[in-house]
Amino acid sequence: MAGLVPAIHVLQNCSMAGGFVYILTNRPNGILYVGVTSDLVRRNYEHRSGFVEGFTKRHGLKRLVYFEQFDDIRAAIQREHNMKHWPRAWKVRKILVDNADWADLYSTITK
Repeated sequence: MAGLVPAIHVLQNCSMAGGFVYILTNRPNGILYVGVTSDLVRRNYEHRSGFVEGFTKRHGLKRLVYFEQFDDIRAAIQREHNMKHWPRAWKVRKILVDNADWADLYSTITK
């Protein structure tokens, strides 16, 4: 047991890479999915290509309509957790503030 304590201590003090919270949909005002990743371009490519089994593939969620960037992945994970518990209207409002046309933002992150 004593060997575990230093490992935990090291993990708590190492600097973590940044992260992103993102929202995907299939169409304006369609189904919403909130996710978190450390590599937004790669993760969205996986969703768009159908590599990710589950909810996003089943519902055809490929349109990136919102994202936030964080310096620490732990902050991004916490934000995702909070947003998943928001009412749908709050998520829609958040999208409309920055992306009123529900445009696909994928091309803006791949440039």
